[in-house]
Formats: sequence, C-alpha cells, structure tokens
Amino acid sequence: MWRDSRLCERLGIEHPIIQAPMLGAVGPTLAAEVSKAGGLGSLACGDKGAEETEQLVARMRQLTDRPFNLNFWVHPGADAIPVPGALAAALSPWADRLGVGLPETWSAPARPFGPALAEAVADLRPAAVSFHFDLPDAERIATLKAAGIVILSSAHTVASARKQVAAGVDVIIAQGWEAGGHRGAPGVTQPMDGVGTMALVPQVVDAVGVPVVAAGGIGDGRGIAAAIMLGAAGVQMGTAFLRCPESDLSDAARARLAVAADTDTAFTRAFTGGTARGLRSAYASDLARADDFVPTFPGMLGLSGPLLAAAGARGDDGLRYQLYGQAAALSRAMPAGDLVTALVAEARALMQR
Repeated sequence: MWRDSRLCERLGIEHPIIQAPMLGAVGPTLAAEVSKAGGLGSLACGDKGAEETEQLVARMRQLTDRPFNLNFWVHPGADAIPVPGALAAALSPWADRLGVGLPETWSAPARPFGPALAEAVADLRPAAVSFHFDLPDAERIATLKAAGIVILSSAHTVASARKQVAAGVDVIIAQGWEAGGHRGAPGVTQPMDGVGTMALVPQVVDAVGVPVVAAGGIGDGRGIAAAIMLGAAGVQMGTAFLRCPESDLSDAARARLAVAADTDTAFTRAFTGGTARGLRSAYASDLARADDFVPTFPGMLGLSGPLLAAAGARGDDGLRYQLYGQAAALSRAMPAGDLVTALVAEARALMQR
C-alpha cells in the first residue's frame, strides 16, 4: 500500500505514522495506543536519566509489546552567566506584574547523552531512538546501532539532512516551518528562519538515500497522502494527537486547541531559549525586542520559569506557554488508536483515487 515501505520495514510497524515526542503532553498511555494501532508511539526522555528512562520503558512495555521510539535531547550547558541589561529590562514589567523577583544570572544543565545513558538505552533496545537539538558523538551512535536500534533525527534544511546522514542517522525527519514545538536540529535557530514542509520534503528526499519522514502542518489523511506523493516514506504528527483523551494536556490547553485557528501561533525564544512555535502571547511579543540577548536553550527557562509559575497560579493568559503547530484546527478529540485508524483510512482512500 505505501509507496516506500522502508520505514515500516525498518521499524517493524504497519503504518508509517510516527507520533511526535512532546514532553509534558505525551506519556506511555498515548504512545502505547499509537503503537498498538500500527504506528510508532514516541516517549519524550529529554529531561530523564538512565533510571527514569528505564522506568518509562517498563511502563510502556506493560501496555504494549509493539515497537516504540525514545527521544532524547543533546545540547551544551552554561553556568552563572549574567543577565544582559536589555533582557532584564524586557522581563522587569512582567516580574513586577506578577510579583516575582528576577535572578541576576542564568545557567543551563548540559544534556550530552553520555556513555552510561547510551549503554542503558542500548540494553533497553527500543525500535528507535530520536534526537532533538543535536546528535551525540559517533561512539554513542555506534553503541545504539550495534544494538539494532534505528536512529532518527530532525533536519530543517537539506544541508542539515546531509550532515546527519553522514553522522550515521538512519531516518531523517524533515521538519517544516509549520511544525509546533521546538526546532529539532541546529543550524536554523532564528524565529524568521526556516523552510516550509511542502518545499523541504522533496528536496531532502532528493538529497539523501535514507527514508525521509515529513513533519510540520500534517493534520489529517490529506497531509499524509501529500507527504507520500512528495517522496516521504512516512510522517511525524504531534499536534494532531494533543486532543486525544490519552494525552497529558490540561483542560485549559484542550479547550484552547478546540478553537484553534491557523494564525494562532508564532515562533519565539522567550520561554526556553530554543526557537519554538506556540500560542501567541503578550509576553512573547514583548520579549521579541530583546531576542538577541535571550540565552540559548534551556537557559531561558531559569528566567521564565518563575514567571510562568506565577502566571499559572493567577490565571494570567498574557504569559501563556502552549506549543502547537499551524494545523491545530485539524486536530480531533478522539482516542489515539482510533485516530491512527482514521488517518490511515483517509490517506488510503485518497491515494487509491
């Protein structure tokens, strides 16, 4: 049925649909339902060490024996760097509004995906491991591949895709401008940089010899069929699964998605320091003027975290942090397994025509 069966064959799945790993929004319950329906469920492990990852995998395997993906962050850290004056000036009105003090320095823990974590993941033997922000070194990649694990990583440009394949990546996720959440690879970091999914996917397909997964703005069977026609071997969908009852989204976040529009979102570095597409907010607009001084991911969380906590406690929507993509209006409030079945049926009907 699928024109390029390499993704399904490599991962041992029935349908070339990968549920995106979304930290804080998706856990084993949703991921397991996607895997049981024939897709590839993903677990977000970006903030977890070896022991926590093992516990997450144990829970996943209680729910399903089908293939799944583990996603990890790889990024450098920073210690006690003074907050620039221009950034402090942009943050001060929000701190005053919420009654929160601003720290004088920012810092960020590194996530290097070191030897201990690599060995633990190799022992767990998930079907796939995907990386966000950057790749680990060649030795760590070799450790995973020796265990039979398929390596996935995101690319936002053709050059990035080529570089990652040269580093040993087995499947490229071509993540277009439309995608919600954080940009998944280095090289395209500024809010106004990027390539749309429709333009990016066929160029990446032409440039690399490995399976390419389309991501960004794919919300239903029409998007899946379009991606397949562009040469993709499959799709990764995140926002489409957020309204499923198995997701960990709050009631307020679900209500917002239920009335989402195509123009709801914008890119910002104001919350974490990483460029991410999410709901527009007054806070993000104010911080845009100090974007050149925003610390890199995840350093900005040290500054925005207290503000977010205070805004949440007060119900202040001016500082609302909710990540989703431009196709959010296509999302459906239905069980994850049923959604996978519906998406496959829609795509098949279109492709058979």
